[in-house]
Order: sequence, then structure tokens, then C-alpha cells
Amino acid sequence: MINQPDTLHQYDDKAFEQMFKAHYKELHSYANIMLRDQDIAEEIVQSMFLKFWEKRELLNVQTSIKAYLYKCVYNDSLNYLKHQKVKTKYQDFTIHTMNNHHEAASSRVELNELEFKLQEALNELPEHCRTIFQMSRFEELKYREIAEQLDLSIKTVENQMGKALKILRLKLADFITLILPGIIMFYKDFFN
Repeated sequence: MINQPDTLHQYDDKAFEQMFKAHYKELHSYANIMLRDQDIAEEIVQSMFLKFWEKRELLNVQTSIKAYLYKCVYNDSLNYLKHQKVKTKYQDFTIHTMNNHHEAASSRVELNELEFKLQEALNELPEHCRTIFQMSRFEELKYREIAEQLDLSIKTVENQMGKALKILRLKLADFITLILPGIIMFYKDFFN
């Protein structure tokens, strides 16, 4: 077992290297179990250690360093999986729309721009707000289920969803005319 500093402020290069060597392998295995991809697991763990090092003076770890590192890898892995799920749903929607409507070249350009703006708007949401929005809209969880999973009140979940929707409405206002017809056609075909 390595001697861990009492505070994160005491992490110098050597202490950080010891921590990295002591935990990297098991954190990589843990991420790989969640992600089922060695390379992505490696990226997640290395990125987490980089963030840890860059923000070490700002961190306030209330648990053991090991528990903290596992929690970081868990959250980063979940965020990656959620992002992939959003990306896949959007690509499926785009393919469905393109195949069924053979849109003009200008519409495809607008759709690509919409995809970019939507992803950009989602990325600009505060992390907590984005997580709740994605759980509601992409994982189709009820507010009560989200509140239980995140150990929040239902009112907090409702407020965060309202905030997310307001921000997205403002960020995507120029594209509302593109979004509505596509969504209407998607659901019309979906239910027929």
C-alpha cells in the first residue's frame, strides 16, 4: 500500500505516479467491464487521471482516494455510454429521415448543422442538468426514477428539466422549424 498524502494539495509528481501505478490496472479493468472496450476504457482512465492531476488543488475528496477514483471512472464511463446512446439515437433518426424523405441537398446541410447545434447545446448544459435531461429523454426514465437514482428530490429533477428545456429552447430557436417536421414525420411513421 502506498502512503497517500493527507490532502490532495500534497500530491507531487512522485506521489501521483505512485497513485497511478497502484490503481491504474484495476481502474482500467473496472472501466473495461462497463464499456466492453479495452481502448475506450484506457482513454477513460487516463483522462480521469489527467483531470485529477490538473484539478488536484481544487478537489475536496470526502472518501478514500481509491473510492474517489472508482467513482470518477464510473461517472466518466456512464457519461461516455450516455453520449454514445444519444449519438446512436440521433444517427438512427437521421438515417430514417434521410431514407424516407430524400431531402434536397440544402436540407441535408441544415440537418447536419442542426445535429451540430443540438450536440453543442447539450454539451453546454451544466453537467447535472445534462445528466437529468439525458436520463429523462434518452433513457426514458420517470422523474421519480431519476430522483431515486441520483438521490435527489423529485422537485429538484423537475427544476433541472425545466432549466434544460429552457436552455435548449433558447439555443435551438433558429432550428425549431427544422426540428418539428422531422419529429412529426418520425413519430407518424413510428406509430403507423
